[in-house]
Amino acid sequence: MRLDQPRLAPLGDAELSPAQAELIASFQARGADYNIFRTFVRDPAALRAFMVWGGHILSESNPLGIRRRELAILRTGFLCKAGYEWAQHERIGRAAGLTDAEIAGLKAGADAACWDAADRALLAATDQLVTRHFIDDAGWAALTDHFSESEVLALIFTVGQYTMVSMFLNTTGVQLDADLVADPDLRA
Repeated sequence: MRLDQPRLAPLGDAELSPAQAELIASFQARGADYNIFRTFVRDPAALRAFMVWGGHILSESNPLGIRRRELAILRTGFLCKAGYEWAQHERIGRAAGLTDAEIAGLKAGADAACWDAADRALLAATDQLVTRHFIDDAGWAALTDHFSESEVLALIFTVGQYTMVSMFLNTTGVQLDADLVADPDLRA
């Protein structure tokens, strides 16, 4: 967590406009009444648009599949030092089958012993996208040795989405929801 207090606090029920309350009700109905959405709802139009693209990235339509999507999201969150993102997606990643060794390996990067060649290529490309906003020729060649064109595009889109989410979370200071635990490697 970059900030120990929010710069923009999540809106409580009494602070919501009718349009905001309608959006929050849709999250409550899905069991997803999270601080990220109660902060993001300050701009209802942006939240609606965000949910369309974000919904696609998180859907079964993402060609990366759930496990590799979560590898990309978690590595992006770790590199961006986005404690909220890491905490939410560590839970999702574990539900997708990520092991303790893989969770630790996400912090170490592509060279961790737990990765196969395809995972190494994906994580190295994620690092380049986050740090350089570009995949170099060697990274591109490694990706295309293991992934289809649609999977490579999905990786770029996923890392881009979660870099933006991390910037939002870090800058506004979204704090962990009550059921999340801060990772000691991502504390301010």
